[in-house]
Amino acid sequence: MSTSVLVAQLAEAVARLEEQKNALAAQQSAAILALGRAVAAERIDAGVTDPDDVQRVVAEQVGQACRVSAHEGGKRVRIARDLHAGHSRVRALFAAGLLNEQKIAFITSAGSHLDPEERSWVDEQLAERGVETLSVRRIHDLARKLAAEVAPEKFAARCARARSGRRVTVRPSTEPGMADLTAHLPVEQAVACYAAMRKAVNEVWVRPEPVLRGRGEIVADTLVERLTGQVQADDVAMQVNIVVRVEDLLDPDSALPAEVPGYGPVPADIVRAGAGRKTWRLFTRDGAIIGSDSVQRCFTGVLAELIKIRDGGRCTAPYCDAPIRHIDHRERWRDGGRTTFDNGRGLCEFHNHLREIGTTASRPRMQRKRRQADRVPSRVRPPSRPHYAVKTPVAPPRKRSPEAATPLAPQRGRRPETDG
Repeated sequence: MSTSVLVAQLAEAVARLEEQKNALAAQQSAAILALGRAVAAERIDAGVTDPDDVQRVVAEQVGQACRVSAHEGGKRVRIARDLHAGHSRVRALFAAGLLNEQKIAFITSAGSHLDPEERSWVDEQLAERGVETLSVRRIHDLARKLAAEVAPEKFAARCARARSGRRVTVRPSTEPGMADLTAHLPVEQAVACYAAMRKAVNEVWVRPEPVLRGRGEIVADTLVERLTGQVQADDVAMQVNIVVRVEDLLDPDSALPAEVPGYGPVPADIVRAGAGRKTWRLFTRDGAIIGSDSVQRCFTGVLAELIKIRDGGRCTAPYCDAPIRHIDHRERWRDGGRTTFDNGRGLCEFHNHLREIGTTASRPRMQRKRRQADRVPSRVRPPSRPHYAVKTPVAPPRKRSPEAATPLAPQRGRRPETDG
């Protein structure tokens, strides 16, 4: 068998397997939609009427079935729902194996704000333009353009709502010892920021001293320097939680890495050097963190930080990679669980709220006590906020005309208004 014939056969086999994989993904999407509807009906029959609570349970159940996080499970439910509500021709191409999950995700995301009739128009346009032959980026741009054309007002409203979701996040990178800082900004602000960084590159290149850094390095260093206010990016003063064995810290020849919880391992020599950094170094033996207990109801202070470090800064629920937001009791406080190091676990906000679904309805309703009529009501201050008593100067009484000297009698059945 010649090499060209073998290559042709292998290419055909790979193409056939790709189509089969896409077809199976289409079948799974239909099953996910059926599962989500069944779980929602079950929760509604159980008395859960809050839509947010129902969505949390659906996302968790689908995530467990797909062996992914609840966030990814909810995303797959939304894709399956929108795919089966207007995208008939795209769904047929998906079932035939001509479109993959990534392209389907872009198509459904572009029209998530549309009605089924409007999605049908977008679906027809995509099919007529040969969507199965387009690249991922072209599908992304075309689907958004069509969604904007079919409903301009809805598209403008979606863009306005999206501006409230601007944020900055940090995630561990695939490269060891690195992290990705991402800014989710309005497009004009993002372009302006990037243009300012590129301008900084030109300012460095025109200097008389030789340039030993590349364009990307200069942009990254400029970003760090401008955000932190430092002269050089390497001299950032910050607090970092680091887990490292005492033996590795004292042994200059040790090659074992330390670990930044939530971001992965880093070389131990970075911890030993520490030049230009203010770090909180947690010295442990054999990688075990020494715990502590508390008599309080909630996990706070050093105890909460130790639990976050022990759990690696990530939610301990299965398949979840979200950062820890809450510290929860493994054994509930009302069941006798203590606020101890071993009884605490780190959870994301989603899974902590998910655990409480269905438990608040069984709690006894608190009776509101009536205040005495002669007691002046006090203002309720938010917790952990200092209260300062500020004396307001009382203005001298104004002179009133003889006609207004006699106050009006209060109406029957109503109390006269007072300053209290």
